[in-house]
Amino acid sequence: MAADLRVLHLGFEDPLMPGAGGGSVRTHQINRRLAALGFDVTVLTTTYPGARERVQDGVRYVPVGIGQGRNRLTRLLGYIVRLPLETRRRRQDADLVVEDFFAPFSTMAAPLWAGRPTVGMVQWLHARDKARQYKLPLHWLERLGVRSHHSLIAVSQGTASKLAALNPAASVDVVGNGISPESLEGEIGLGRHVLFVGRLELHLKGLDLLLAAWATAARQIGDKLIIAGSGPDTEKIERLIASLGLGSSVELVGWVSGEHKLALMRSARLVVVPSRHETFGLVAVEALASGTPVMIFDIPCLREVVPAGCGWQVEPFDTEALAAELVRRYSDEAALVDAGRRGRAFARNFDWDVQSRRQADIYRAAVGIPVPA
Repeated sequence: MAADLRVLHLGFEDPLMPGAGGGSVRTHQINRRLAALGFDVTVLTTTYPGARERVQDGVRYVPVGIGQGRNRLTRLLGYIVRLPLETRRRRQDADLVVEDFFAPFSTMAAPLWAGRPTVGMVQWLHARDKARQYKLPLHWLERLGVRSHHSLIAVSQGTASKLAALNPAASVDVVGNGISPESLEGEIGLGRHVLFVGRLELHLKGLDLLLAAWATAARQIGDKLIIAGSGPDTEKIERLIASLGLGSSVELVGWVSGEHKLALMRSARLVVVPSRHETFGLVAVEALASGTPVMIFDIPCLREVVPAGCGWQVEPFDTEALAAELVRRYSDEAALVDAGRRGRAFARNFDWDVQSRRQADIYRAAVGIPVPA
């Protein structure tokens, strides 16, 4: 029966791991709903200090690695080494394997060794940027891995277009992210601070660009930039803040989630997502749901989730333009409130229940189960 489909999800990141990103949130929100439909879902993730096998909301999580995974590199290497072995060991109990793409090279080409029908779940496709950062041909590994897949799920149309260019023969479906219903509650008002929420990666997330712009805008705005999150570049970001003389106008508050994150978004005047690359932009949609307008660089994927009227798009990576737009919009109270209302209305389109049912149909089709039209 379709409701008894057994899914082995190569999920990479555990949502309970401190500093876990939006990708793990999506993995859990979809899988918990599949479990409620009767799917049997096991997720293999990297290990980390304190990680343990558990069942959460009907989803089984199994940490995979070598040792305790005390840092990012050992977690990554342990996962890469152990994942094929663990997958082959468990595949007799799976009807379908789902491979989440992950940094720095996206995919391990799971269809070549999983031994089961395989679907690629693409929430990350930035190997070319990592290739420039590390001066390694990681984008060639990404290209080869994408070409091993026959069925792919992208979280945005922009990502789907990139996948189609890399592998024209693959079937690519778009299934976006969702938001929790409680994020749409509460009054829409004007906060004070400017907010960034996300993984602390200086280049990919554009924090160097945001801080450069803030160095120009801070005095005119007269309030704080709050940076919420954790990640590999925390110390670099702290040094950059100090070198720009921003110690009194920038506050790092660490990793936030759940109600704490939602409260921080509701109390902000603007949320800035200055990424150089994104595959979806879940933080942007969460901010819109909270009633807070969003400012982005005008790049594919982000422009899909921050349409005109819900926030503002800035010429990509132009720090002077970003600073000017921050100053201009911060003081325009009427425009901020209007954008907040429009943003919340737009965010209502992102429903985890709808997205999980669509993903369930793709899984069924991948193993040859007929899907009603």
